[in-house]
Amino acid sequence: MQTPPISDEFSPRELLARETLYQGRIWNVIHDSVKLSETGGTIERDYIDHPGAVSVLVMDEEERVLMINQYRHPVGMRLWEIPAGLLDVEGELPLDGAKRELWEEADRTAEQWSILTDVFLSPGSSAEAVRVYLAREPKLAPEDQRHLRTEEEAEMISAWVPLQDAVAAVLSGKIHNPTAMIAILAAQAARADNYANLREANEPFDVHPYLRQG
Repeated sequence: MQTPPISDEFSPRELLARETLYQGRIWNVIHDSVKLSETGGTIERDYIDHPGAVSVLVMDEEERVLMINQYRHPVGMRLWEIPAGLLDVEGELPLDGAKRELWEEADRTAEQWSILTDVFLSPGSSAEAVRVYLAREPKLAPEDQRHLRTEEEAEMISAWVPLQDAVAAVLSGKIHNPTAMIAILAAQAARADNYANLREANEPFDVHPYLRQG
C-alpha cells in the first residue's frame, strides 16, 4: 500500500453563525455553527479566539540554548522556557514579533534567523498558532537599551544550556513548556543536516488562521 504524502491541508467549512460567548483581556471564547461538507450536517463548537504567538530558540556558537525561567500562575510552577510572546501588535509581522520578544525577554538580538516549525498547541479547543524560530549569532543589547520587565517577567532568570542537556531534560520530564519542548527537539533533528533544510525566516505564516493569504 502506497503511503500518502504527510502534509496537513486547508479544509474550509461553511460558517453558518458566530457568537462571542466571553470577551477577555487577552482572548475571547467563540461559538461557531458550521456546516460539514461531507454529510451536510452541522456542528456547534466553542473555542478560544487567540492572536497566535511566536517563540525563539536562541543558539550560540557552542550550540547552547538560551533558556529562561518564569513563574506560570495557572500551573503554580516556575517553568524553563524559551523567549516567546503573543502576536498582539497590530500589523506586526511574525518575524518582527519574534525579534521584539527576544529583546524584551532576553535582552538580545540575533544576526541569523530561520523557522524551526509551526504548531497548533491545542487545535481542538483553540485557534492558537505558534511559529518557532531558530536564532543564531546572538548579541547582548547594551544595558541602556534593554526592556524594563514587570510583573512575572521581572522575576525571570536565564541560563545557557547545551542542546544535548536540553534534549535530555525534555525526555526526562524536567521541561514542560510545549513550545520549548518542540523547539528543542526540532533543533536536535535539524542539527543532523547542519540546519540546512530549515525555512527562510520571512516565509508567510499561512497556517495561522488569521494570517492566511488569498
